[in-house]
Amino acid sequence: MILPHSNDLPVNYLASCFNNTSATYKYYWFLSILQSLESGDSWIKKNELFSRMIANAWYTVNYFHVSFGKQDLIQEAIHKLKSLEGITVDENQSIIIHKLTTTPNRNTEKVLWHFDKNVPHWFLSPWFPKIGSEKDTAREKRVYNESKAYYNNCLYALYDEAIEINPAWKVYLLKNSRVLKDFCYWNLALFLQLKNPNVPDIPNKLIKPAIRNGLTKQRKQFWDLVINEIDDVRCIYTNEKLTIGNYAVEHFIPYNFVSHDLIWNLIPADKSFNSSKSDKLPPLEKYFDSFYTLQKTAIEIVSEKTPKNKFLEDYLTIFPDLKNLNREKFKERIQPLITIASNNGFEFLS
Repeated sequence: MILPHSNDLPVNYLASCFNNTSATYKYYWFLSILQSLESGDSWIKKNELFSRMIANAWYTVNYFHVSFGKQDLIQEAIHKLKSLEGITVDENQSIIIHKLTTTPNRNTEKVLWHFDKNVPHWFLSPWFPKIGSEKDTAREKRVYNESKAYYNNCLYALYDEAIEINPAWKVYLLKNSRVLKDFCYWNLALFLQLKNPNVPDIPNKLIKPAIRNGLTKQRKQFWDLVINEIDDVRCIYTNEKLTIGNYAVEHFIPYNFVSHDLIWNLIPADKSFNSSKSDKLPPLEKYFDSFYTLQKTAIEIVSEKTPKNKFLEDYLTIFPDLKNLNREKFKERIQPLITIASNNGFEFLS
């Protein structure tokens, strides 16, 4: 994916800002600049940009537990700020930004301003290549001084407390904002996928969805058929008997990790337990056999009752032939996902 062309601006410098990245800082910094510019600001306080960086990464870190790598301190900063400010895991971005920009907590400010040494002047590096054996401190000072005159038509001027968008770039950024954001998210997804090679669906874990899809169809068109056919379906967690209209459909491996509602990961469960399970992982030694037995029985019943049931197609994403489905093959699919999720910070049910 390439950036929109301009005859008047050094777009190649902007594109090269994202070369050789070892952390997510530049992606979240540029996204934050675009968001602030869209709200009407050309003079943007750094504190707002740092807060937006945190808010943009908040859901990815706290809800989906995506790893940013050891060199990236956004993840660590988010965990600290969540505790310092008492912000919930799924808080709205606007509220996160407001809390972080208005907080009187000096420790919060310290966490945010850590990024001042790692992002604002480094982002402008393509416009200010290193001169000879110039030291980093000298180069930083030069960037601050020369950017104020928009040297090399750089993207913004740097000040101690703020940045000011170069008027020559403003129209370009606003006109192409959507494409520029897509460019950012595309490259951010590629970067995070390298850090999380076995984590599914990274692109859909970068932005909090407006509304989660419900599971009504999975319940009525799949699991109701099973429960109606079998007189004694039990919750694999509580052993409570489940009846039509009195059970929940839950994700065996948390949605926060798999980021999908495919039927092979959904089972009927006791409503009260489902509420308390949250995003906990089920220990396979305790629950897999019951999970597999219920899934296998469901496949047999639905295949017989409604052979063209569209939810049967969900199984084809992990099994090319349902007739050859067996316990070992199913566990071979489930076990690595549980292990990776655990390594990424998801906790097990006690």
